[in-house]
Amino acid sequence: MIALILAAFSIGALGSFHCIGMCGPLALSLPLSGNPGSKFIGAFLYNAGRVVTYAVFGLLFGLIGQSAALFGWQQWVSILAGLVILLFILLPKNMGKKSSSIVNRFFEYLRAVLGQLFFKKTKSSLFVIGLLNGLLPCGLVYMAVAGAIATGDVLHSVVFMASFGLGTLPVMWSVAYFGNFISLSIRQKIRKMYPYMMTIMACLLIIRGLGLGIPYLSPLSPSVQGKQMVVQGCVHLP
Repeated sequence: MIALILAAFSIGALGSFHCIGMCGPLALSLPLSGNPGSKFIGAFLYNAGRVVTYAVFGLLFGLIGQSAALFGWQQWVSILAGLVILLFILLPKNMGKKSSSIVNRFFEYLRAVLGQLFFKKTKSSLFVIGLLNGLLPCGLVYMAVAGAIATGDVLHSVVFMASFGLGTLPVMWSVAYFGNFISLSIRQKIRKMYPYMMTIMACLLIIRGLGLGIPYLSPLSPSVQGKQMVVQGCVHLP
């Protein structure tokens, strides 16, 4: 479990620099006002909302992963998740814009609601802004969701997504509280690393799904492990 938390937290922490370019403008526009203590709490509530949404994602997609594990499909799900991430990287960027009208209307409505919440300078509105911000399309979140599904367990999936959200917290809270404190050149350099991070994650998921018998990295499937135990038991019979 500790290794799972550290892996998810690291993805969130490293990927949060990419989030500055994607969600930074929204964080910089948050209606934070009052004394430093009030601003501290407001920035925290906004980010807490994002973490809660990610944890809910972990619950929903964890059910999918656990169902796949029950049917013995967990390895195939892991491979498929890795391939989807690779396709997301390799396909032209304009391919992602050709989404259905229903999806487009949903995100347009979501942005309209967010716009209205920015005029309500309350602590609860900041929390709701964070909740809704977690629903906005983001490749980094998709990568984390793929990893959560691959855990094959609801609890592990929730912990994975919550840890991922907590990993993004230091940088995103700092952006909301202190402003745009990272220079444009540094952000551009970090964003160039983002596809490589996603590629590594995709390859790890595919290797995990192949069941190569490598401890922690690519463990054998339960069925293969069961067969090995039967064979070992037969060998040791007098």
